[in-house]
Amino acid sequence: MAVKGGKLSFKGHKSKKSKKSKKSHKRKHDGELVTTDTSSDKDDTDKHGGWWEIKKHSQIPSNIAVEIMNQCYMTALDNGGIAVGSPRDEGEEPDPAEIFTVIKVLDSHKVALKSGYGKYLTVEAGGQLVGRAEAAGPREQFEPVFQEGKVAINGCNSCFLSCDSEGDIVFTSRTAGPGEMIKLRCNTSRAIDPLASLPKEERGSVKDAEFNYIKKFQSFEDRRLERGGGVSHEDKSHLKRAKKEGDLHECMLDRRIKMKADRYCK
Repeated sequence: MAVKGGKLSFKGHKSKKSKKSKKSHKRKHDGELVTTDTSSDKDDTDKHGGWWEIKKHSQIPSNIAVEIMNQCYMTALDNGGIAVGSPRDEGEEPDPAEIFTVIKVLDSHKVALKSGYGKYLTVEAGGQLVGRAEAAGPREQFEPVFQEGKVAINGCNSCFLSCDSEGDIVFTSRTAGPGEMIKLRCNTSRAIDPLASLPKEERGSVKDAEFNYIKKFQSFEDRRLERGGGVSHEDKSHLKRAKKEGDLHECMLDRRIKMKADRYCK
């Protein structure tokens, strides 16, 4: 990433603490969480201590780190300044002062950012970014702009985030060039629950599903249901076939009608 001006001097932390990233290895089985990382994504995530790159607005979680250049993150200073932190070693995660809380603005793609010191980030009149605001107003709103695999952050003055020759974070450019390209990172889990789209009543065998729906709709006392009352004893093979064909609910309803177990059936 190109930086405007002369030599860049880093501001921020005096010491670095190496932390081992937590890695999880999940197998793809029914009902288990699975991950969708490609090998290149995994390599990049490992290099950043488990913090993966956010590539679209819907992925933005409640906490992020802003990578200004390779292994260097935007950091909050105790005097309210916002600067580029010292470089991180490969495999090292962002420092706590480099992690910002995200508050999403309703009905827009804009967000407010709060530092670890509990202050909101603001763009001052001269374009410098500081973290001293007690509340979030229009000047504390930022819009991450994703395009063609790249991202830039637009501020309230219609300028994009970059760093100056002193290592301070500023919003001074009205166009997003190489110097305004950043990366947003987070360490939230990217595991996908393959059963997330299924109702909780159906997260098991067809036998369990039928029992769960009868328990939900039946008109008997629970104690009778627990003894098997109200549950059809007909062969369940056609339930499995109905599940594959998308007719599971209709099939179970027919069985409940026969058993007169559904209080909504006549």
